[in-house]
Amino acid sequence: MKKLSLFLIAILLVVIGFIIYENYFLDENLTIEKPSNLKYADATYIIEGREVTLKNGVSEIEQVAETNSKIFTKYFGNEVRHDLNDDGREDIVFLLTQETGGSGVFFYVVAALNTPNGYIGSHAFFLGDRIAPQTTHMDEGKTVMGTNRQNVIVVNYVVRLPGESFSVRPSLGKSVWLKLDPVTMQFAEVAINFEGESR
Repeated sequence: MKKLSLFLIAILLVVIGFIIYENYFLDENLTIEKPSNLKYADATYIIEGREVTLKNGVSEIEQVAETNSKIFTKYFGNEVRHDLNDDGREDIVFLLTQETGGSGVFFYVVAALNTPNGYIGSHAFFLGDRIAPQTTHMDEGKTVMGTNRQNVIVVNYVVRLPGESFSVRPSLGKSVWLKLDPVTMQFAEVAINFEGESR
C-alpha cells in the first residue's frame, strides 16, 4: 500500500512538472517578440547597391574570399508600422546597422512592404556613422501649401558636432523626413521649411 501511494505521488509530480514546463514555454513564445520571429527580418534589402538578405535579422557577407573581412548587417529596431503604399496592409520601417571591418557602425533606414507574397525590402537610406538613434514616427500632417505630407517618416537621431572625434559622445540632435516611393522602393528626403512645412 505504501509503495502504491509513493508511486501515485511520483506520477502526480511528473504530471504537474510537465504542465508547468509546457505553460512556461507556451507563455514565453506568446509574449516575447524578437526579430527572429518576424518575417521582415528575413527579407532582402539594398544597401549601397548590394543585396543584403537577412536571416533572423542578421546578415554576414564575406568581402573578399582570400581575407577574413566580412560585412555584418543587423536589425537595430526603432520600428514604425504604417501602410506606406495605401494597399490596406501594414508595412514597417526600421533601422539596420552595418559594420564593414573597420571601426565604423553605419546606420540605415529601411522599409519592408507587406505583400500577399511576403515582405519586399527597400533600398536603404544612410543616416550616419556611430550616431545615436532616438525615435522614428510618422508625420501625418495634411496637405500644406499644395504639398502632400501623408506617409512621411520622421527619423530623429543625435550626431557629433562638426570637427569632434568619434570618442566624443553625440550631442547634436537631427531629424530627417523621408517618403518611400513604392515603385522604385527608394526613399526621398522631404524638404521642411523654417515653419515646419514640407515642400
